[in-house]
Amino acid sequence: MARRALTAMFVVLLAVLVGCRGMDTGASQLVPRPPKAASAVEAVRASETDIIEEVTINRQAYRNTLEFLIAHYKKTGNDMKLKWAKNEMKKLNKVPQYNYIIEASVAPANLRATTRIAEAELIYIDARRLEKAKKFHIFTRDNNLRLALQRYNQLIRKHPSSDRIDDAAYRAGRICEHFKDYTIAILYYQRAYQWDPKTVYPARYRRAHILDAHMHRRAEALKLYQESLKKEKLSKKQRETIGDRIIELTKSDESLEEGK
Repeated sequence: MARRALTAMFVVLLAVLVGCRGMDTGASQLVPRPPKAASAVEAVRASETDIIEEVTINRQAYRNTLEFLIAHYKKTGNDMKLKWAKNEMKKLNKVPQYNYIIEASVAPANLRATTRIAEAELIYIDARRLEKAKKFHIFTRDNNLRLALQRYNQLIRKHPSSDRIDDAAYRAGRICEHFKDYTIAILYYQRAYQWDPKTVYPARYRRAHILDAHMHRRAEALKLYQESLKKEKLSKKQRETIGDRIIELTKSDESLEEGK
């Protein structure tokens, strides 16, 4: 009986929802989903960079053309189709779009932060401005951080010999860590001290913390904690934290050895 009652309730609810559909919403004109592509051979033959570039171009072309269509319907006074086009743009704005190229994985480990470059300095200053912008709305704050990340990546891509690439990598790591993209964050931190072994930032410590606390790769974390104590400028609190953690991880290793 309970199952029949739930089924009946669902049918009624569905009928109400369909019945409540507004007039001239364009529901009949929605483009049906195409059948699954039979083959993706051509895509496989292309490189990742080529495919991503094509996606980026098509994204922007779609948005631009939709904006032109909205402007056209405003000009011609076609309110029904204008409503459809605006609704499509609204939905488009909610679709997540990713930067599939991660600059820290593209830029090689053997770059060196050696040369003072004026444009790189300006890009870095602008990125820091965006990163530090005080916005109370969480979505605005996060958007500013993503814009800053774009600028740090631009600096690394355009000026790979700049003495700011380790700064950019560290700051990019902090942003990725904020979003809990830990796999990307540890790569940026690694690049920071690879590109400048004497970097002023505690990149080894930040990487070790993520490996330890979030990824449970404690053997790697222990080694990095030890390197951080030897090579990085740390606050007294950071040194104490690292020291305590090294003791705990070392004891854990010893216990495992004894249990064998």
